[in-house]
Amino acid sequence: MSGHTHDHIDWADRLALLRAADSLDADAQASAAARLISRLPAAPTVVDLGCGAGGASTHFARELSSRGGGTIVLADATPELLHEAQHVVRAAAGDGSPVQIHAVAADLADSELPEKVQAADLVWASRVVHHLPDQQAAVATLAAAVRPGGTVALAEGGLTFSCLPWDLGIGRPGLEDRLHAAQAEWFVGMREGINGSVPMPYGWPTALERAGLTEIGSFSVLVDHPAPGPDALPGYVHHHLSRIAEHATDLLIDEDRATLTSLLDPESPHHLAKRRDLYLLGARTVHHGRRP
Repeated sequence: MSGHTHDHIDWADRLALLRAADSLDADAQASAAARLISRLPAAPTVVDLGCGAGGASTHFARELSSRGGGTIVLADATPELLHEAQHVVRAAAGDGSPVQIHAVAADLADSELPEKVQAADLVWASRVVHHLPDQQAAVATLAAAVRPGGTVALAEGGLTFSCLPWDLGIGRPGLEDRLHAAQAEWFVGMREGINGSVPMPYGWPTALERAGLTEIGSFSVLVDHPAPGPDALPGYVHHHLSRIAEHATDLLIDEDRATLTSLLDPESPHHLAKRRDLYLLGARTVHHGRRP
């Protein structure tokens, strides 16, 4: 495993999946970035904590370039992801861009993290806080990293993504509903397996409020790729289902396990790459608040 992770997931091994997700989420991420950047002063500093493969910050970079510049700080605890993020965000900003880009090796579970990054006008964390032992403490760290008047934005939750037709022509119909249930059970186990895991029995807006933020709100952005979808879709679905097969296969009945194996097998007539009925539909939700 590359680097330490609290959830025992090798995130470097998931780079291909993160790249594909960033590609398919591009329109939604661009919409969220435009909405958040529009609230900021001139030449702002944006800190992307748990930046992953850098997809969201490519859109922050384009927005800042169109507004005359600013600074983006990329932070992640996985070196391979941080390297990838630097590459794609610099490419998105373009040569001669007025946007400065910095990278910091950092762990959001580190309470001293605010001292390691620049004070920000916007702190962004996308689908990272739920992987940390104490989610409320992590939100408090995010709040401490933003300057007074600045915004904390969390991309967490939304509508569960669907990608498979109800009847696949193999196995029992409704497989995806059962995969979602197995994935939810796996997630519960993942949270329970994190050392020092602390329950957070309330929603993200409440977590922002408890961190001392005000003017709390939420909005969602749609990810919608009707069948047959873009070229990247079969690969993304393959990676996605492969992870379910890896982590949650014991939570499936034998028939569903066999169906999943067939979908992932290049020699099978039902292999995902041979299908023209894959799609992607879901929503990402962004919760935000302002530091007084």
